[in-house]
Amino acid sequence: MRVKGSSPAVRVAAVATAAIAVVYVIGAIVLNIVVASHLTQQNDDQLGDRLVVARHHPDTLRQRVARGDASSSDLDVDGVPVFLWAVNARRVVVAHSPGAPALPPALLTAGALHDGRAVTADLGGAAPFRLKVARDHRDWLVAGQNLAGDQHTQRLMLDVEIIAGPFLLLAMFGGLLVVGLRALAPVEQSRRRQLEFTADASHELRTPLSVIRAEADVALSAPREAAQYRDSLRRIQGESQRLRQLVEDMLWLARFDSNPPPPGSEPVDLATLAQACADRFRAVGPAVSAETPDGAVLISAPPEWIDRLAGVLVDNACRYAGPDGMVRIQVRAQGSRASLTVEDSGPGILEAERPLLFDRFHRATEHGSGAGLGLAIGDSPLGGALMSVSWRHAQPGRTAASLAGRVPQA
Repeated sequence: MRVKGSSPAVRVAAVATAAIAVVYVIGAIVLNIVVASHLTQQNDDQLGDRLVVARHHPDTLRQRVARGDASSSDLDVDGVPVFLWAVNARRVVVAHSPGAPALPPALLTAGALHDGRAVTADLGGAAPFRLKVARDHRDWLVAGQNLAGDQHTQRLMLDVEIIAGPFLLLAMFGGLLVVGLRALAPVEQSRRRQLEFTADASHELRTPLSVIRAEADVALSAPREAAQYRDSLRRIQGESQRLRQLVEDMLWLARFDSNPPPPGSEPVDLATLAQACADRFRAVGPAVSAETPDGAVLISAPPEWIDRLAGVLVDNACRYAGPDGMVRIQVRAQGSRASLTVEDSGPGILEAERPLLFDRFHRATEHGSGAGLGLAIGDSPLGGALMSVSWRHAQPGRTAASLAGRVPQA
């Protein structure tokens, strides 16, 4: 269940990570191009500076090219060694720096020798050379330097990008997954509750329908006495009432789960409501009594809602009190608060069951097998919008449910 629930977050994180990977690859390519262009421009500038020096100081052609020796006073001590070649008007190399590699014939053609031209060429070594040409009167000067250092820098950058990329993407995927799971947790919880509610509702609706179908099949299977038909019809009537109550409860919860605008509140007399509930439920079986003050006890609430909520609590009390039990409805006014308490003589509620009382279709493990939506209405927006609902053990063998609301200001 958890794997299925987390799959939307995994898919979102995977798609986002894939998009980031594409951006990362494009960014790495652009960065490498920019760095390579910068290094090339830096080399060209250095070669141009060396050509300017060679024009004014022809003896630099005979100087030994520096190899990075800090004690040397040569011009290239702080950079990559720069070699010089002197080419005459017939395009023949007439002088070059000591140790300079030979220029290929393709670079000595009329089309290759242009003032200011810079090219990258292979001079037969492990790495190519960057060459730049400058006009020196009727002759030519060529400056060049090995690109091994630049290639090493670019390879190092590429290695870092290749190694760091997977770790970066993995960290991004993990972060996006955590954020996605947290963001989708309420949605997943709502979806899970909806699935559980649908499964429980299907089961609860199937039970009375199965009983009705079975009773009807038995009654029609063979001719019977009138009393037997009446027994079957009485059982069908009971299951029909249970089915109707369940459907009405589901409609109420669906209505308030959609958060509609509440109807207008009106003054409601809890004393009158308690007496009406007692009269309504006396025919159920247990002895139902109402203890109310002499005067009216008014609260501000939608009359239909408060009548439904009080009926839910009294109906639950009558169900668990049993035919020989007792249900007492008590109304009290204390300052700005008014309460309606429903107390029954039923078997009570186990401590482990109390946090689950308002769960939809919750089945008690002991003391009754009923399950439904009645008490869930008390914990829905219907109950919360009107009054606070609480549940307690009055004493062993007795259970009480209380509604508490504010008395409207004059």
